[in-house]
Amino acid sequence: MKNNLLLAILSGVLLALGWPTYGFPGLLFLGFIPLLFAEKNIRTKFPKASKLRVFGISMLTFLIWNFITTWWIYYATPFGMVGAVVTNSFLMSIVFLIFHLVAKKNAIPSSYLFLMTAWIAFEKFHLGWDLSWPWLNLGNGFASFHKWIQWYEYTGIFGGSLWVWIVNVGLFKALEQYFKTKHKPVLIRKIIFYFLLIIIPIGFSYRIYNNYEEKGKEIEVIALQPNVDPYTEKYKKTNGQFTLDLINLTKEKITPNTEFVLAPETTLPQSTTLQNFKNSSSYKLFDKFFEEYPKVNFLTGITLAEIYHNKKTKPTPSARKMRNSNFEWYDVYNSALLLNNEHKNPVYHKSKLVVGVEQMPFQKVLTPILGGMTIDLGGLTGSLGTQNFRDVFESNSHDNRVAPVICYESIYGEYVTEYIRKNPDFIAVITNDGWWEDTQGHKQHLTFSKLRAIETRRSVVRSANTGISAFINQKGDIISSIPYGEKGALRGTVISNDEFTYYVQQGDYIAKVSAFVAILLLVVSFTRRKAMM
Repeated sequence: MKNNLLLAILSGVLLALGWPTYGFPGLLFLGFIPLLFAEKNIRTKFPKASKLRVFGISMLTFLIWNFITTWWIYYATPFGMVGAVVTNSFLMSIVFLIFHLVAKKNAIPSSYLFLMTAWIAFEKFHLGWDLSWPWLNLGNGFASFHKWIQWYEYTGIFGGSLWVWIVNVGLFKALEQYFKTKHKPVLIRKIIFYFLLIIIPIGFSYRIYNNYEEKGKEIEVIALQPNVDPYTEKYKKTNGQFTLDLINLTKEKITPNTEFVLAPETTLPQSTTLQNFKNSSSYKLFDKFFEEYPKVNFLTGITLAEIYHNKKTKPTPSARKMRNSNFEWYDVYNSALLLNNEHKNPVYHKSKLVVGVEQMPFQKVLTPILGGMTIDLGGLTGSLGTQNFRDVFESNSHDNRVAPVICYESIYGEYVTEYIRKNPDFIAVITNDGWWEDTQGHKQHLTFSKLRAIETRRSVVRSANTGISAFINQKGDIISSIPYGEKGALRGTVISNDEFTYYVQQGDYIAKVSAFVAILLLVVSFTRRKAMM
């Protein structure tokens, strides 16, 4: 059992050392092999008491991987960090345990095909439920080495997940056979084969990268990085004071050709209704700014509220009761707002919310049980409001469109394609990564934007309160950036694109096929008699 523990620890360390931004993703192709050997050892030597042992060693592996890569959540919410690490490790261990039960049943030709497809199906499931935390989906692991995975424009990140699993399982089976037969030439041939299975996709990717050319109109954009402390300074100023700071920062870089200015998520943090904002000093400052720069479209994050009058029933799942009122409800939104001299003011509400910080999970189930009670998971009490569709903003020239992706939404590949199908010229990621201090958190978040650029072949402009504001081209290259902890404005040019990649058209088809195959294999494994593996 001691050897199995060491194997489990080795897997956890390999997976962690393969992760962005400090790791080398080549280690991901080896990361699961020790754990697979530990599972096989337990299945062979402890057939009657294997379930708990397999769950234990897999939990150890995944706790190590999750903790080393995402411990930085602690700075935002210690409880949330523990919850994310433990819950994600537990779910991964459940998937691995089900694989063990299928393998133990020995009723299908290859239980390892079930493991690969079940894991990818789990990653897809993890994108959509109330405890969604897809940060460690395997395909994300290549984000720092974006030149390896230019073919994500065809597959999305699930192509990377499948790639990792095919090589891990193939090398494991090759080593397993060698330990039985000691036939070295066969082992060498198989190692060469799987080495080529790594190298050939990378070579294909470099060919795509070297031949890809950005073609289209140029759009001048400014990304602001105010560098406001999200724990203290952010709530000591009024929206008007923040607006003045944003305008002054913009004027440091603005030119007659500037069409868009981007300000970060919740840059205007004091909650207000849209109508009240239009009557505010902030709005008047923007109006004065647009008199001087009529071409500019200002996209900013803002905390908006919506009040529902004379409604005795709850109008939305996220609505909260007004204090000292028996009939009024209200919603709070983390929103993106476009301002220009047309005064149409389109709004988009963030709809992929951070669990425990912006969203109370399973609210529809828990609300009837808890009544007026709410759960505080280290962030806000209750949940922010959302909207059911993605939206894009059009400039006042009516020539250019931008996708307003807010913070956490940028790690969801198929979700971002919902914006792209409305044909924006580029993606704006507005975020606030200052919650995590100067750790791997904001760096990993930046690299995931590179994946969205490749999947959609849209330039990404990233405006972070602090973190790393950056311009990313359609190939995933970071063209320019402002480092963490610095205040400034970044001016650059993006190239418009109006073509849809195969991934934008088809979405997460690899995950959907994997889910079908996994369910089919699971049914077959528990309905057929034992067969030879």
